[in-house]
Amino acid sequence: MSEDKKTPDRVTFGRGYDVCIMGIDGTWRRDCLLNAISDNDAVLTVEGSIQGLNLKEFFLLLSSTGLAYRRCELVRVNGSEMDIQFLKAKSRKKKAGAAAH
Repeated sequence: MSEDKKTPDRVTFGRGYDVCIMGIDGTWRRDCLLNAISDNDAVLTVEGSIQGLNLKEFFLLLSSTGLAYRRCELVRVNGSEMDIQFLKAKSRKKKAGAAAH
């Protein structure tokens, strides 16, 4: 029996989980409900209007203190529901002179 792992495992929250989205520059913030999440993406329900906000790149704040967050970009909007994907950190190139011993 082979396992089909084309789609990542997704956790769905029945009542949602309170989170916020915030602009990269910190000029705006919106309360949201996290409906589902995986390693690569998430589904949110936004409270309030997102019209006029720069959603090319923003933060998903998973804690009220802002210590747990993910950098995101918008994939799709359907009414108050948003599909987002997480941006991967850019890998830093190792210096040519540095070698592991």
